Amino acid sequence: MKLVLLDGSYSVCRFNPGEAIPSDIFPTSGFASVTRTPGEISIVRETGLGPAAAKEETGWKILMVEGPLDFGLVGVVSSISVPLSEAGISIFVVSTFDTDYVLLKESRLGDAFVALASAGFVMNKASPQAS
Repeated sequence: MKLVLLDGSYSVCRFNPGEAIPSDIFPTSGFASVTRTPGEISIVRETGLGPAAAKEETGWKILMVEGPLDFGLVGVVSSISVPLSEAGISIFVVSTFDTDYVLLKESRLGDAFVALASAGFVMNKASPQAS
């Protein structure tokens, strides 16, 4: 399976559930994700975009599973998370219709590449249209 490292540095942000979703978090290209639950709004965005969040965790990089993936596939996230867990690397996962995105701290990126390569993954750098 191939993983693609997206360009940029990302933040995982928490907003209160009643707040409006800020439109300026969506860059003209690149990655952004919004999840609303009854208790919060979680936003993954490029660091520095949009208004200040109630809580913000910075310093994330994103590995995209090269897709699109079939909905019948099982164990995709597990196949990535297990070697990272064994290496002591925390992750934050976002799934979309087409594929999965694994966020990990930039400070652990080298360790993650070693763990994932040992598990048989191929890692590439994103082309401009993929990020």
